[in-house]
Amino acid sequence: MTFTLKINGTPHEVDVDGDIPLLWVLRDVIGMTGTKFGCGVGLCGACTVHQDGQPIRSCQTPVESIGESTITTIETIGQTPQGAAVQKAWLDLDVVQCGYCQSGQVMSAAALLKSTPKPTDEEIDAAMSGNVCRCGTYHRIRAAIKQAAGA
Repeated sequence: MTFTLKINGTPHEVDVDGDIPLLWVLRDVIGMTGTKFGCGVGLCGACTVHQDGQPIRSCQTPVESIGESTITTIETIGQTPQGAAVQKAWLDLDVVQCGYCQSGQVMSAAALLKSTPKPTDEEIDAAMSGNVCRCGTYHRIRAAIKQAAGA
């Protein structure tokens, strides 16, 4: 089937089966490789993108469910005030270690700051709980979110 997806403000027409996960459309069909494959079952958060501003797991989201929604990926999150603040804080505090999970981490953090501009530690922990960092940079992630909230 043919689907027209609005991704990062640009329409993309794709001819794929409706049940293919959005992640594979982004990476393999459109060529946006910033969104990562992690676990494939929506538990690690590496594949997080925004659907109409809300974080979703693209590995578990069939492309046919997107409809008229707007998808934002890591490639353009820095164009939003929250995304730019998060990315700057990530760099300032050297959050990244291996970096594999970071696109999903940044996407979740930007969504948190959009909905909760001054989050508490508990709100940060709750919002980020679905994002796994195998390198264990959780303390730096929390510090970066707090810094971005103050920006």
